[in-house]
Amino acid sequence: MSAPRTMLQKVIDLHTVEQRAGELLLYVDYNVVHEGPFYAFDGLAREGRAVMRPAQTLGFADHYVPTVGRELGSAGIADPEARGMVERLQANAERTGIVHFGISHPQQGIMHVVFPELGMAHPGMLIVGSDSHTCTNGAFGALAFGVGASQIKHVLATQTLWFRQPRALRISVDGSLRPGVGAKDLALAIIVRIGMAGGSGAAIEYAGSAVRALPMEARMTLCNMTIEAGARAGLIAPDETTFAYLRGRPHAPQGAAWPEARAFWQTMSTDEGASFESEVVIDGSQVQPMVTWGTSQDEACAVSDVIPDPCAMTDPARRTRAEHALAYMGLAPGTAMKDIAIDRVFIGSCTNARLDDLRDAARVVRGQQARIPAIVVPGSMTVKRAAEAEGLHDVFRSAGFEWREPGCSMCTGANGDLVPAGERCASTSNRNMEGRQGKGSRTHLVSPAMAAATAITGRLADVREMAGA
Repeated sequence: MSAPRTMLQKVIDLHTVEQRAGELLLYVDYNVVHEGPFYAFDGLAREGRAVMRPAQTLGFADHYVPTVGRELGSAGIADPEARGMVERLQANAERTGIVHFGISHPQQGIMHVVFPELGMAHPGMLIVGSDSHTCTNGAFGALAFGVGASQIKHVLATQTLWFRQPRALRISVDGSLRPGVGAKDLALAIIVRIGMAGGSGAAIEYAGSAVRALPMEARMTLCNMTIEAGARAGLIAPDETTFAYLRGRPHAPQGAAWPEARAFWQTMSTDEGASFESEVVIDGSQVQPMVTWGTSQDEACAVSDVIPDPCAMTDPARRTRAEHALAYMGLAPGTAMKDIAIDRVFIGSCTNARLDDLRDAARVVRGQQARIPAIVVPGSMTVKRAAEAEGLHDVFRSAGFEWREPGCSMCTGANGDLVPAGERCASTSNRNMEGRQGKGSRTHLVSPAMAAATAITGRLADVREMAGA
């Protein structure tokens, strides 16, 4: 009888081709890329190599596409460098035969939104990508993580990847999340608990009753933020929620193949008695709506709290980092989070631009009026069409929000959507480091509902205090 195995180990065992010198050569099911790793394609071309399995690499125009003027196609991209990146991906796709979701594709969008919504992420898969937030796909019980351009080249040429096995860390969230608390709040609370390097060298398995109660899109949000705790990947065991989401999607098993796939997926959960190198247990009922106050994701607290005093921090490195962050953010210890005025709001990104996220924000916005500039950027054309079919775009527009086209937008600022220097943005994205949303910009990470509430009040707001939330 074999020893009990974790979900992580099961996926690795399924994909191991060879082992040497502490590294594993793994077969890759899917390789997802954005406009960035053109070096990988260039290197392949110089060596006269073809892409080994073009149908298993997907290219997405998302980082550099504009969120306005989309009807012009790439000609509407004002920045010549950004336009060149979008057009270069298209040219590489045409030359190599990989699947391409370009700027005018009817299913264009953020790679971490489009890929799973098409039903391409399955339990037990190994998925790599040119962006660290490929870990989003771990919500389906897949091992998914970002890699660099040289590794992308290796996958393009061989459909395999050399990999050093991470340690297994389980984070169990028990109890129930309270009203007004979502997956983004849970992710930030976990990062505060374990630190921004708490998952270093690990793959995190999320477990517990609060995690099992999350709908599929919320699970994607949680896994998306795994990289912000320093971890390589995050996984959630497949269950009925997973199967219900996948059933009927274009790239999910169809017909007689469905019960066979479902039976296999059910074997991918961690075995009873399997061991983890470390475990963390969190009471989900104690998690509150969260906001970042600093320049890393562990510099966060409940919206009802005040900014902590770095002088009270016992770790000298942490204290120095917090002092620097507060100086950059223009904030003082002891300031109530709800007293912080915000200049603009961004609802979007691979973390929080799915249909459920937009629904959460619209519930808060309905019948209200924004006091500050706010934009909503759906995660994909599919999300955009579905939201418009429900009238969500009218809800946002009536409240004074801008309704835009899909893309990474103000999360990275690579397409020109920027926060002016010195301004504060309540953002549903995943990173708040210095200059992330533009040189001198100040980012406060929040959930979609919290972002919507902030747009209405003009200050960081507790969504639990908003009518209709």
